[in-house]
Amino acid sequence: MGRIIAIANQKGGVGKTTTAINLSAALAAKGKKVLVIDTDPQGNTTSGFGVEKNDLENTIYELFLSECSINECILKDVIPNVSIIPSNVNLAATEIELIGVDKKEFILKNEIDWVKDKFDFIMIDCPPSLNLLTINAMTTADSVLVPIQCEYYALEGLSQLIHTVNLVKERLNPELDMEGVVFTMYDSRTNLSMQVVENVKSHLKQNVYKTLIPRNIRLAEAPSYGMPINMYDPKSAGAEAYMLLAEEVISAKAMSGMYR
Repeated sequence: MGRIIAIANQKGGVGKTTTAINLSAALAAKGKKVLVIDTDPQGNTTSGFGVEKNDLENTIYELFLSECSINECILKDVIPNVSIIPSNVNLAATEIELIGVDKKEFILKNEIDWVKDKFDFIMIDCPPSLNLLTINAMTTADSVLVPIQCEYYALEGLSQLIHTVNLVKERLNPELDMEGVVFTMYDSRTNLSMQVVENVKSHLKQNVYKTLIPRNIRLAEAPSYGMPINMYDPKSAGAEAYMLLAEEVISAKAMSGMYR
């Protein structure tokens, strides 16, 4: 049964989509079957895998509105071992379209239940806000992975996100856990990056991954070529970091035993 991880942070620009793309690709490179779900109306995860997001007949928007089945909106093997449920700007209207719909917080979960046994990992890229799409992702997920940028305001908003996770756990998904925190845009040349890491570690009870994702120009370039970093430049520091993070995520799954 697939391990479902929501990648979330309502603060934008923290490497959330970069992590969704490159952690998924790294897991796939290690032989895991991965389904990526793009729940961000910006559709950057979709285009980051080389998919032309504006030319799609079926996306997660149509899935939310019951206009297609889950199998109709999965794009299979966009790269080896990675399939994706794509997104585009249409998804921004979902919240309005679903006004009055019963149990709308469970729409994604009910759909994913049909396919989760076909994958080792299901990675959900959440929008940079705490809205209905994020709630759907958390209701579906086993755990929440939070990317945090190594900068002065790193902890800003994190307590709100943890509060949201706890609310979802209490009211909608009792199985939900914090997967942990991963630091992004780390610059070993600056004292600030090191201070932020130590500060967050001392404040958080949550698991903090050992792998630090560096600030890396090749990571920034890869999306414009529609490729994950391990295909764009496999020898770059960014590619190596995401492969190490994938190893940590795989071993965390193995240590935790069987999931629902």
